[in-house]
Amino acid sequence: MRLILLSVVVLLLLVEWGTANRMLSRRTKRELASPLHVGGIRDPYGSYCQRRGGCCPGRDDLCTVPYLDTICYCDLFCNRTVSDCCPDFWGHCMGIPPPFIGACERNGNRFLTGQTYKENCNLCTCGAGGRWECEQNACLIEPDVIHAVNRGNYGWKAANYSQFYGLTLDEGIRYRLGTQRPSSIIMNMNEIQMNMDPQNDRLPLHFNSAEKWPGKIHEPLDQGNCAASWAFSTAAVASDRISIQSMGHMTPQLSPQNLISCDTRNQGGCAGGRIDGAWWYLRRRGVVTEDCYPYAPPQQTPAEVARCMMQSRSVGRGKRQATQRCPNTHTYQNDIYQSTPPYRLSSNEKEIMKEIMDNGPVQAIMDVHEDFFVYKSGIYKHTDVSFAKAPHYRKHGTHSVRIIGWGEDRDFNGSPQKYWIAANSWGKNWGEKGYFRIARGENECEIEAFVIGVWGRITMEDMHNHQHHHRRRHI
Repeated sequence: MRLILLSVVVLLLLVEWGTANRMLSRRTKRELASPLHVGGIRDPYGSYCQRRGGCCPGRDDLCTVPYLDTICYCDLFCNRTVSDCCPDFWGHCMGIPPPFIGACERNGNRFLTGQTYKENCNLCTCGAGGRWECEQNACLIEPDVIHAVNRGNYGWKAANYSQFYGLTLDEGIRYRLGTQRPSSIIMNMNEIQMNMDPQNDRLPLHFNSAEKWPGKIHEPLDQGNCAASWAFSTAAVASDRISIQSMGHMTPQLSPQNLISCDTRNQGGCAGGRIDGAWWYLRRRGVVTEDCYPYAPPQQTPAEVARCMMQSRSVGRGKRQATQRCPNTHTYQNDIYQSTPPYRLSSNEKEIMKEIMDNGPVQAIMDVHEDFFVYKSGIYKHTDVSFAKAPHYRKHGTHSVRIIGWGEDRDFNGSPQKYWIAANSWGKNWGEKGYFRIARGENECEIEAFVIGVWGRITMEDMHNHQHHHRRRHI
């Protein structure tokens, strides 16, 4: 009997010793845990101990509540180590303010250590010492750039655009442009020879393609955060040229999405592409209209490429015919539009002007600098307002646009200022209703260095068929 009693006592001692070891192990883990209040409580106003139903006296390792990807404690032991208490422990269980190491002020509000807010394109975090620690990205919208342009006599005005606010300058260049600079082979392609007669080829001071060819010059589209100006400018110039060349029998707004999704040979879709590749596709494969294949901005990552939903086949003599119905099920006209090979113009402003006046809008490549994003009105010239800033505030990328005309104004000194009228692809709420004016005759931002014209592949049969479709739709 005495032996049995002794065995029970030893067993109880062993159990107690094991429990103590486990408690010590838990205690060590809890004491070594990264303190929630030091690392920055990410949800300081959450209801944890209160939601649990109360607090636990002494030490209770089961007195926990799920907290984000870990747990927090509501027992009084956590108050000794202040390492793993729930955010509302001190207020709910103890009735005292939490022992946060630091707090930051912003707009009269108190932020706790670890809390963040977004200032334009930069994330700011409340540091342990009560000081804000902010990223130092150059933003696409910099208020001081806007103010400097508007205070100076630069000949143009700047504005804030909500669709650009919160983006970094790097993101703007990466997602809002998207034309790759042509290879040296393409840049060296021969320019067409244009013999201008000074007597007969008189160029007016002002010219706008939309006034000479009403109803045949298409409104600017918005590429959104898709680096595909290569597709938008190509489709826009081809649309205008086909409308003019067909004398209004065909006025298609061609689909940039058709190019973005289907012209994938050495092209990057919304991650950038080449205009020579776009013209190759328009000539060899052809595209449908925007109504048939509407633009769908990328939903996830700006570089995503939607699946191609339009194919064509040869029907002889270089002509193509669609083999699929329109992705837009409400449209049945899946006619394929094609172009001839593009031709390069001289960089001489007079020759570019004559080409526009005779044949319609042209495509141009230009450098886009940081201040161009905030252009609102006037005659744009790249300014020096960011020259004193760090290099990452001064960046540029390659863009392509459509030039539709030209003009001349007087500056504040009364001196004449020549300009091009160009259509961008950033929507109608940017610039002058989607257009901008830029200095002419000075190769401003390289806009006169590589200019392209093109003809549509149009026959009398095409015009007759389209006129027939037009009449049938209106019967």
